[in-house]
Amino acid sequence: MASPRGPALFRLLRRALPPGAAFRWGVTLYPPYLGAGVVCTRATDDLRIIEVELRMHSWNRNFVGTHFGGSLYAMCDPFYMLILIEALGDLCVVWDKRASITYVRPGRGTVRARFEVPDARIAQLRQAFTDGARSLEETFEVDVVDDEDRVVAHVEKVVYLRRKDLYQAPADG
Repeated sequence: MASPRGPALFRLLRRALPPGAAFRWGVTLYPPYLGAGVVCTRATDDLRIIEVELRMHSWNRNFVGTHFGGSLYAMCDPFYMLILIEALGDLCVVWDKRASITYVRPGRGTVRARFEVPDARIAQLRQAFTDGARSLEETFEVDVVDDEDRVVAHVEKVVYLRRKDLYQAPADG
């Protein structure tokens, strides 16, 4: 990842491993994901594609024996934002703004999700800022699928982007 920010674990791994491997291990060992059982199974070195999975465990199973909905959402939470920070971080500030999840069927066993922002979409976003956009809200969608590729949940994420030269960080206090 290009950003000097992030948890210390990510910074340490970035010094020792190629970017995709550092990201994979950093996500997998990041305490909130470790506790939820989320595993990053793939991350390209440019972080344009990220794949995660969630295996069924006693600690992420709900009362009726299926995946806990919070774990299903958590496995999808930051990835579009992180992809865009890596791809556009020199140009804009990126924040998750809004999300929704629709549960389609009970999740059992291992479920997975694949996040991708194609080069063409990155180029469109860069061009929008070059053409004078001050800020953008972009919507991304991902399906959580089971071992038979049946949709378990559909997640919609809205990401806010604002040109860095126009951004003022909130005051501490």
